[in-house]
Amino acid sequence: MIYLCAISNVSSGSCSEDCSFCTQSARFSADIETYRHKSVDEVVKEAQVARVNRAVGFCLVTAGKGMTDAKLEYICKIASAVKKVEPDFNLIACNGTASIEQLKELKKHGIKSYNHNLETSENYYRQICTTHLWQDRYQTCLNTKEAGLKLCSGGIFGMGESQKDREEFVSSLASLAPNTVAINFFHPNSALPILSNSLSVDEALDMIRYVKKELSSCKKIMIAGGREQMFGSRVGEIFEAGANTIVIGDYLTTSGDEPGKDLKLIESLGLKLAEKCDG
Repeated sequence: MIYLCAISNVSSGSCSEDCSFCTQSARFSADIETYRHKSVDEVVKEAQVARVNRAVGFCLVTAGKGMTDAKLEYICKIASAVKKVEPDFNLIACNGTASIEQLKELKKHGIKSYNHNLETSENYYRQICTTHLWQDRYQTCLNTKEAGLKLCSGGIFGMGESQKDREEFVSSLASLAPNTVAINFFHPNSALPILSNSLSVDEALDMIRYVKKELSSCKKIMIAGGREQMFGSRVGEIFEAGANTIVIGDYLTTSGDEPGKDLKLIESLGLKLAEKCDG
């Protein structure tokens, strides 16, 4: 069974953090669209389109390090509006570091899952971000579970990390026992300090297999950002490697394939699409 998830980047760019993999950081002046807030109506329309394209999960993403009072109010407002028109969605929020109390408030407004990525190993994170700590990310993941939300956590492969870093990162993920693991592959941008993706296609497939093995109790292995660039014509092999969830449509600041292309691929492989998100 294959699960489809869609993303809405409801607040884009102008982030003050220095994560060297992220085009939304204002420090790197990447050529991306920036805006403070999408309108509630616009996000609701995106949710409806996502459902037509067979998505069962819908994620509300904001730029910036953590949850503020204003951001919390905004996401709760959007979540309530989306929930009215698409009550069966697994509604996901991804809004940076957050307290248990903030996460409980999201839950009251229909959010079922919270996505907060560790990104990489604790050791390697020091080389790609200096403005906040990896431990802050880990604590938010713990807070998510304490608040009674389902946890989606993962990170990015191909940022120049060593195999040891990858293994330590996966071990940290396993200690959190997330419901969903989000696997991203670095998508280069000329404005970023990291110049290229350090993985081959075969190495990327091996990492999916490794994550599947090490987090065997995890319900969903999701391949998200960088999927199209990483795998190209071999994208169907991700399912053989253990993935059972993909992001369809566009990502945060990069374009994805047309959803129809993914739907045709899944059909051609004889795989079935989930009609609801069961965990």
